Amino acid sequence: MNPEKRHAIFSTLRQSSPEPRTELHYRTAYQLLVAVVLSAQATDLSVNKATKTLFTLAPTPQKMLRLGLMGVTEQIRTIGLFRTKAKNVIALSEIILNQHAGKVPNTLSALQALPGVGRKTASVVLNVAFGQPTIAVDTHIFRVANRTNLAAGASVDVVQNRLEKLVPNEFKLHAHHWLILHGRYVCVARTPRCYACGISDWCEFKKKTPAPVAPPVRRGPRAL
Repeated sequence: MNPEKRHAIFSTLRQSSPEPRTELHYRTAYQLLVAVVLSAQATDLSVNKATKTLFTLAPTPQKMLRLGLMGVTEQIRTIGLFRTKAKNVIALSEIILNQHAGKVPNTLSALQALPGVGRKTASVVLNVAFGQPTIAVDTHIFRVANRTNLAAGASVDVVQNRLEKLVPNEFKLHAHHWLILHGRYVCVARTPRCYACGISDWCEFKKKTPAPVAPPVRRGPRAL
């Protein structure tokens, strides 16, 4: 894909959503970090339901440690992999308190050193909490990048590296949110909604989906 097409795609996405936001609910960088850790292999909706009570009981790392492993486990048991995630939340809270004076670190290496935090989670936190122009690649962004040929790659890391290199600087801050929302609601996995896509003119997906055909209207017998 040439630079002109990429610029047109992001210009269009920006016009439709000038200030995109994460759909996870949080108030602080710490709460965002916990929410993103919990969101692995889970929907934002399920995470928001769990953290509504969790963040009321334990809004800070200190209070999370007071709540303890059993307490965290009980609050997030509706989320997949909740036992492992509860252990990670407790462990990362302890490290943040002991090694970072209770504050979430703002570097990729320090974030990735926390339990349960990979490159994607760290990139989301850096982007959303600290305003850094990182691009985290999840399943939605991986699909959109490959399907459109925006930044094709065989692995998440390859796609992320290509996006960070190829996305124009003026769009990098919000590129993550634009692409994830596009993949979540338009360029969906099974049958992309190409007929309702604002960037279809520049997308290089060859088998674009036509608009569904409305069923014929059945009419009753005519009156004599």
